Amino acid sequence: MEKTRLSSLLKRTVTSLILAPTVIGCLYVGYPFIQMLVFLAGALLAWEWARMVPNSRGASYATIYTFVVGVAVLLGSWFAFFVSLFIGMLVVLVKSKSETRKKLLILGVPYISIGLGAIVWLYELVGFAVTLWFVLVVWAVDVGGYVVGCSLKGPKLAPKISPNKTWSGLIGGMLFSIGISYAFCWYVGAWPHALYYGMLAAMIAIIAQIGDLIESAIKRSLNLKDSSDLIPGHGGIFDRVDGLIFAAPIVYIFFRYILFLI
Repeated sequence: MEKTRLSSLLKRTVTSLILAPTVIGCLYVGYPFIQMLVFLAGALLAWEWARMVPNSRGASYATIYTFVVGVAVLLGSWFAFFVSLFIGMLVVLVKSKSETRKKLLILGVPYISIGLGAIVWLYELVGFAVTLWFVLVVWAVDVGGYVVGCSLKGPKLAPKISPNKTWSGLIGGMLFSIGISYAFCWYVGAWPHALYYGMLAAMIAIIAQIGDLIESAIKRSLNLKDSSDLIPGHGGIFDRVDGLIFAAPIVYIFFRYILFLI
């Protein structure tokens, strides 16, 4: 059991050392690399969702999901996005009338496109530094939750949904995210705002964990352990970005509207 855990941790570490610089590099360079990276993630998520949820038209659903994601992250038009979102959901609704998991197939349209679109919208709103802060905070939640949860174990967070998640993992993820937030503020010279961003990091940690649990609930309803096996040691794309795409729309709304009012 210990050897398996170490092997999984090694795979996670190696994969992260490859993926993390790619993501950070695209964020730093900006247009069009960040948009293309998010679109690629969307295409892979579209494939995963169409593969996860039992259906008879997987290629058609994946194409619809990918199209709406493309509009969300590449066109930069709210009108075009909402039109494509409505049409995409309508088309899936019509096509999935005879499917057994119709609601999940329809959910795939807004879940993927809004979650990924919000990452690009946030980047276009606040720029490189704050978007990188957000991504690092969510990553810290995963790392802290995994390391602390595996080390301390303790009471289960939601045993019926995700038996491996613990309260110690949640607290560890929050502490890691706050620590990363403070370190980031110190590094970029934003120390006077460290307490404020630390509080936001704690909020994001909870939201990301909720997103993780929602994904776990969906997979459990489908009798799946991972969304796919695309990423060694991590499972699928959805397994790695579930917290990110769930938190991104809320963080975007916060910076777009609430922070403006404050």
